[in-house]
Parts: sequence; structure tokens; C-alpha cells
Amino acid sequence: MPTLIQQLVKKGLLDKDKAKSLEFKANSSNKKIEEIIIEERAVPENDLFKLKSEIQNIPLKRISSGDISLKTLELVPEDSARYYHMIPLIKRDNINLLEVGMVFPEDLKAQEALKFLARQGKFSFKVFLITLSDFNNILKKYRSLKKEVSRALEDLEVEMGKEKTKAVSPEAEDFERLAEEAPITKVVAVLLRHAVEGDASDIHIEAGRTKTRVRFRLDGILHASIFLPVRIHQAVIARIKILADLKIDETRIPQDGRFSTKISERAIDFRVSTFPTTLGEKVVIRILDPSKGLKTFEALGLNRRNLKIVQEATKRPYGMILSTGPTGSGKSTTLYAVLQTINKEGVNIITLEDPVEYFVEGINQSQVKPEIGYTFASGLRHILRQDPDIIMVGEIRDEETASLATHAALTGHVVLSTLHTTSAIGAIPRLVDMGVRPFLIPSTLSIAIAQRLTRKLCPYCKKKISPKGEAREFILSALKTFPEIVKKDVKIPKEIYIYKPEGCKRCKDTGYSGRIGIFEVLSMTNRLADIILKEPTESEILKEAKEQGMITMQQDGVLKVLDGLTSLEEVVRVAEEK
Repeated sequence: MPTLIQQLVKKGLLDKDKAKSLEFKANSSNKKIEEIIIEERAVPENDLFKLKSEIQNIPLKRISSGDISLKTLELVPEDSARYYHMIPLIKRDNINLLEVGMVFPEDLKAQEALKFLARQGKFSFKVFLITLSDFNNILKKYRSLKKEVSRALEDLEVEMGKEKTKAVSPEAEDFERLAEEAPITKVVAVLLRHAVEGDASDIHIEAGRTKTRVRFRLDGILHASIFLPVRIHQAVIARIKILADLKIDETRIPQDGRFSTKISERAIDFRVSTFPTTLGEKVVIRILDPSKGLKTFEALGLNRRNLKIVQEATKRPYGMILSTGPTGSGKSTTLYAVLQTINKEGVNIITLEDPVEYFVEGINQSQVKPEIGYTFASGLRHILRQDPDIIMVGEIRDEETASLATHAALTGHVVLSTLHTTSAIGAIPRLVDMGVRPFLIPSTLSIAIAQRLTRKLCPYCKKKISPKGEAREFILSALKTFPEIVKKDVKIPKEIYIYKPEGCKRCKDTGYSGRIGIFEVLSMTNRLADIILKEPTESEILKEAKEQGMITMQQDGVLKVLDGLTSLEEVVRVAEEK
């Protein structure tokens, strides 16, 4: 088979003398012929690789660094990518296929290295040809977060080199001094900026035996982002403590704090929690971006019957609105959405939170401090002397808070709060368990909302499919169990289609972008009031819930699957019904 240089001559893109000169330079410099041709500008790079694609019968793919996610880059280590001139391009999770770009796919050693990585990572692969300039541009992306941190660490090495005469075990004040110096402040600043710009909700900084792991939570899933030398772990933690105004020398007990800063011209709040572990303190930083945290009901995922009932409850002059679910299910975000709806000039709104997550103009927000006796219960007593119309209590945790919240709703106030129950129907038995007398509940409880968060399908790359086998049976089974009143309102098509995640540059190859809630909303009715007075068991409440047309979180999830908002796998993951 003719070589690439011979084909260039044959096609008239090179004359024979120039071809010989290029071949000589390649042989004497130990470089590939393509590199020499590009260096000498003998043939346009695009023409060169188009011809190479034809010769090797491998499709040429043009791609930019913005098209590739950091998560995908993790599948091929930077050293291997640089040495073998190959880059992971797109991971097709649905078929476990990795598209790999290679500058020299004919290189046998590169082929063997790729096969080894595929066995280690348990994925199959498809090879594409990429140009040398595209490869070099994409290679820089490996250095995006890592490069900035590495530069700061190099500066730190210089600083620490000056301290070698000090004791082997530095004192707390040494770490405090180190934390204030430029390299460590830059490391922390880079981590915060990359997390915010990457739409992460949390940053986890965890000490290991040999290195410190930093992970970002994206759309509810934790991803390893970078590893830091373990010897700077305490200095990084100290820097974060300084920002959050926490005690530097207290490492034995957990601490909580917060700080604010501007990133990309946006005011961002960071909530910090430290936790002692056997290998050192762990820090979790919650990123609170008001532009994303304060949402409308529709943006949350409330629609159809659920939206109507919540809107009606917000118009009542008194009563309790409870949001239930596990930690991280979006309860507080839902309550903030309610607050924004009822935040009018003529009402006095006071909140008790732990902690205050988002600052809302026109609302009096207060953070409880249990360590000095300022609890939800004690705060509630004082709030009632502040002439409130609407009260938000971050969480009903004990009997005293439950009793005070119930009486506040009974005496003409709107009360918003959260409960840790798995479902909306579980809110009523939970209140009874907390000592609230059953006869008070019908007069005070307006609605109970239960929710979970599912990842939203990327609107740019989701793929429409017809469900088969178990997936189809699951959907049909869920549709059959819908209350009759819901079946009349919901138009269910004869041909069922759903969507699956594909992955593109906009969603960073995950197939998902953002999150949306799935809900169940229980409303107080005369029939439910009778049940609460006689037999407030979950089974009896569930019967009434179905009668009033309540759909479960799983059923709401199925409707969102049919609407193309999320995938069936996501609904099963977060709302599997027992």
C-alpha cells in the first residue's frame, strides 16, 4: 500500500524533491512524517488528514476542547493521552462505548495501550482520526483545573522549602499562616470557581492516606475532580475555615459556617461544614447560587393537579404547608418558591432557618443557634410576638416545635415547614407521633408535599425511543394504577414513546442537564379529617389520597418520562415504591 507521503505526491499536493526532504527530516528527528509536514507547512493540515482518513479508511472527526467533558477525559490518563496521541471524545453510556480520537491510529503500541485501558475501564471503543492541532488543543483541557492548581502547588513548594528547618509536625498557627499565603488561597479560589462555573451543587474535600480527594456533585452525582498532596490538606482546610470564620485549632468536633464572594460577576454564598475523620477533617461546601436556587413552581416540576393544589393552598389566610422528604430532596427550595409567591408588601413574613440558605428581599430571615439556646421552639415563641402573617420554620424536629407550629397555624397564621418522612401520607402519622393531637390536624394542615429530585434529560441530545420489555410493562402498570380522576385529565397516547440520554457537549456527555422534582401532594378534605379523628394509619390515609386523585411520586415521575423531561431509569432510581 502506498505511504502517506507517496499519496501526497500522487495527488499533486507535494513534489518529489520536497517529499524526499520531508522524509529525511522525519527520519533524522525521530518525528512522525505528519508532524514534519505540518511544521514545514508543506500541505494544509486539513487536506493532509482528509487524505490519511481515506488511506486508512478511518473517519476523520473535527472536535474542539469545549465538546469534551472532564468526566470523559478521566477515562484515558493524561500521560497516556500525551504519549500515544489519543484522546477520549464521547462516552456513550447507554451502549458503554467510548469514541477515541487518534492522531496515529496505525501505531501498534497506541492500539495496545487503548485495548489495555478498555479492559481496565470495562468499555468498548471506536476509533476516529483527529488532526494534530485538534489533539494539542484538547490536551490543554486536561490542565484546566489541574493546571491552575498545579501552578499554585509549585509556588507552595518554594514557600515550604524555606520552612524545612521547622519541626516535622507543624503547629496550628503554622497552618493558619500557610493558609493565608498566596498559593493556598489560589488553590481554594480555583476549586470554588471551577465548581461554580461547572454548575456543581457541593464540593467534598476528603483526606486519604496518600492524597486528598476533591469531588464535585453535579446533578446529584459525585464526580472525582482532582487530587491534592495530603501534606497540604490541613492548610486547605484552614483556609476554608478562615473564610467561614470557624475555629482553626478546633479539629475534634464538627463546625458549621458560611461565606460569600463574587464569582463570574455573580454573588455566591457558600455553606461550610467540617467533620472530623480518622485521617483528618473532611469539609463539604454547599454552593448557594440565588439565581438558581430561587425558582418558580413550574421550574421545580410542579404541574397539573399538584400545581393547582399548591397554588390554592398559598392563597389561604392560614394553615400549615409541609414539605417532606429526605435530606437533599429539595424541600427548602420548594418552600422558598412558596415564599416568593406570597411575599407581598402587605404581609409580615418571618423565617427561622438552620441555616439561612438564600437571602430573599422583603423577608425577615433568622438563623437558629442551638448552642446558645436559640432553637426552632424558642424562636417560634418570639416570632409570635413579632406580629407575623406568615412563618417559615426550617424543620419540625421535636414535640415542642410541632406543638408551637400547629398552634400558630390554628391562630390564623400561614406556617411553612419541613418534615423527614418518606411520603406525603406519612406526614400525618408523624405529627401524631410528635404529640400533636389528632383533632387539631384537620383544622391546621392545608397540604403535605413529598418530593424527590431526578436528573433532567438534556434537551439537545435526548433520543426518542419506543420502550420494550420490562420498561414498557413498568409504564403500563403505573398508568393502570392512576386514580380515575387523573386518567380523565391526562391524555395517554396509544403509542407510548419515551426518551433516553445520549450525551453531547452541552451536557458534558452525561445526557442530563439540571434536575427536576417529582411530587405527591396530599390535600386536607372532610373525608381525610374523619379518618384522622378515627384511625390515622397510613393505609387508610392512602385510600383517601387515591380517592381525592393524588398521584404518587413514582406516577408523577412516569408522567414526566412520557413528557420527555427525565428518563425511566432516573424515576426508578429515586422513587422506587415499596
